[in-house]
Amino acid sequence: MTVSPYDQSLPKNPANYQSLTPLVFLERAAAVYPGHTAVVHGRLRYSWKEFYDRCRRLASALARLQIGPGDTVSVMLSNTPSMLEAHYAVPMLGAVVHSINTRLDAPIIAFQLDHAESKILITDREFADVMSEALALAKVRPIIIDYNDLEFPQSGRALSNLDYEKLLASSDPEFAWRMPEDEWEAISLNYTSGTTGNPKGVVYHHRGAALMCYANTIATGMGRHPVYLWTLPMFHCNGWCFTWSLAMVAGTHVCLRWVRAKAMYDAIVEHKVTNISGAPIVMATLLGAKPEEKRIISHRVAFNHAAAPPPQAVLDAMVAAGFDLTHLYGLTETYGPATINEWKAEWQELDDEVRAKKRIRQGVRYVALEDLTVMDPETMTPVPADGETMGEVMFRGNIVMKGYLKNPDATAEAFAGGWFHSGDLGVMHPDGYIQLKDRSKDIIISGGENISSIEVEDVLYKHPAVAACAVVARPDEKWGETPCAFVELKQGMSATQEEIVAWCRERLAHFKAPRHVVFAEIPKTATGKIQKFRLRDLAKNA
Repeated sequence: MTVSPYDQSLPKNPANYQSLTPLVFLERAAAVYPGHTAVVHGRLRYSWKEFYDRCRRLASALARLQIGPGDTVSVMLSNTPSMLEAHYAVPMLGAVVHSINTRLDAPIIAFQLDHAESKILITDREFADVMSEALALAKVRPIIIDYNDLEFPQSGRALSNLDYEKLLASSDPEFAWRMPEDEWEAISLNYTSGTTGNPKGVVYHHRGAALMCYANTIATGMGRHPVYLWTLPMFHCNGWCFTWSLAMVAGTHVCLRWVRAKAMYDAIVEHKVTNISGAPIVMATLLGAKPEEKRIISHRVAFNHAAAPPPQAVLDAMVAAGFDLTHLYGLTETYGPATINEWKAEWQELDDEVRAKKRIRQGVRYVALEDLTVMDPETMTPVPADGETMGEVMFRGNIVMKGYLKNPDATAEAFAGGWFHSGDLGVMHPDGYIQLKDRSKDIIISGGENISSIEVEDVLYKHPAVAACAVVARPDEKWGETPCAFVELKQGMSATQEEIVAWCRERLAHFKAPRHVVFAEIPKTATGKIQKFRLRDLAKNA
C-alpha cells in the first residue's frame, strides 16, 4: 500500500493531537472568565473559577474513595449544583457518570445500580425513601454520599454519614485531573425506558459529548455568556449535553429544583434568561400560570422543545408570550437532540395551515450528525422523499452512542447495516426534512418521559378482572401524551376506572399509570393481533 506524502513523517503527537472532551471547556471558562457567574441556585452564586474548583474538589474526594477509570458513579439528584459538578468531576477520573431518572420506582433503580456495577452513589435526601428501597433490592453495595441542598434543605433522612459539602471542603481544589487517553472512552451511562423488558444502558463517549457541545451552541444560537434556565431534567441524556455545552460559551446555569410556573417566570425576568429547553409540559406550565405568578418578559427567550409537538394554539401562545421556538428530535442513543427543524424566513409568509404543518416536522440533521435518513428496515433502501411513504428513521455519525452496556445482541441489532435504527417510523419530505408518523414500539411520551405501553399492559393483565387490554397514547395539551387503557373485563366481573388506575399506580411510577380507562371490546385482526391504530383514533375522543 502506497503511503501518501501527506502521511509520511507526519505522525500524531501531543502537540498536534488531543482527545476531544468537554472537560477542557470547563478549564478554559475558568481561566478566561474566572469571575463570571457560572451557577445560580437560589441565593447561591458560583463563578467559573469557583465552580471549577468545586468540580476538582469532588474529583479529589472520589479519587480518595478509590474511583478510577471505568468505574461507575451513580447520581440521584435534582437540577442542583451537585448534579452539574458530578458531570465534570466523575469523568475527570476516567470514570462514568450514571444519572438516574428521579421519577423511577425502586425495582428499576435497583436493576440499574446492579447492571452499572455502581461503586459510588450520590443521592439527594428528597429521594431517600425510594433510594433506600432500591438499595435494599440491589445486589451492589455502593459507597453512599449524602447530598442535602444548601438552598432548599430536604426533610428526607441521610442514607450515609458521608456529607457532600464536607467532602468537598476537605478535598483538593487544585486536583490534577485526567484527560482521556482516548476520546472513545465512556463518559456517561443513560438508561432507556425499557420498552421490552429491562432498560438498556446507553454509553456515551467523550468525543460525542464534545461534538454535541459545538452542535448545541450552533443550533440554539447561543453566543458568549448565555443564561440557561434548567427546566429540562439533567438526567435526560445528561441534560441533552447542555450540562457541558454552557462551559464552551462561559454561560450561566440557572438551576431550578422544581419546575413551577412562578419560579420560572421569576428566574426568566430576574436573571434575564436567554435559553430554555424542555418538553411541552413546560410550555403548558408557563401558559397555565395564575395571573399573580406571571411576569412580563421584556426580552426574547429561545425555547428548544422536543417530544410530541404541542397544538398550534400552544405554539402561537408561546411566541406571543416572548419565546422563540425551535423544534428538536432525538433519542437517548443520540445524546439527545439529533435533528432540528431549521426554520426558514420565507416560511413566515405561508398561510397559517401550511406554516403549522412545517412547524411540527422534526427537521434535518444536527450539525454534528453525519447522516440522517428514512429507510425500509428490511431492504435498507431509502424511501421516496414524497412526505407519504413511511420507513424507519435512521442515524449515522459521531453523536450516536457507543452501544448498549453488556448487551452485544441489542447493540448489533441497533447498528444493523451500518446505521442506528431508531425504531421510530416517519417520512422524508421533498425538501429533506423528516417527520415522525408513529413509534414502532408504541412508546408514549408524556411530559418528556418515555412510557412503555407493554409495561403498563403487563400490570393491567395482573388485575383479576382484566381479560384483555391495550394501552395507547392519548393526546394531552398539558403533557403532550398520556396513557389511555382499553380494557375487556372477564365475564361476570366488574371494575371501575378509579379501581384500574389505582391498581396501576400501586405497581408503577405514577406518571406511567393510565389517566383514562375505556371498557370496550378491543379490535383485533383475523389472526388476533390488537389493532392499535384504531385504538389511537378512539383514544382521541375518550
